[in-house]
Amino acid sequence: MTRKQKRLSVIAAGLVFLGAATGLTFYALGQKASYFYMPADLAAAEIAPGQRIRLGGLVEAGTIVRGQGTTVAFAVTDGERSVNVTYTGILPDLFRENQGVITEGTFDPAGTFVADSVLAKHDERYMPKEVAEGLKAKGVWQESTN
Repeated sequence: MTRKQKRLSVIAAGLVFLGAATGLTFYALGQKASYFYMPADLAAAEIAPGQRIRLGGLVEAGTIVRGQGTTVAFAVTDGERSVNVTYTGILPDLFRENQGVITEGTFDPAGTFVADSVLAKHDERYMPKEVAEGLKAKGVWQESTN
């Protein structure tokens, strides 16, 4: 094997290694991705059973029901459609009706969204970016002028 062939084989092996590392990285990131949806977007979305997603919108007025222990049921709406959500855990202090919220979890076989995390806006001027953009596009939410 000549010196040129050795150098070429080392470069080729390096490129194969980098390609494999890049492919595995993208595969791993794709498995951890949680896609963001508004309630109206769910009708057109093809969500596999058990697939983790983020569901955002406003907590619908009159839907918060406290259950046994720390279990809470409520609905998330974007003005067009509502999705029932159950969550077991401690809710953020600012969680309330007509509040911007992002929940993360999966759908159960009955069609209820089972959240394992709930995020609420942290002051009067803040709305999670994905929720604000989705609600503005539907004309449901206007930014406060304070």
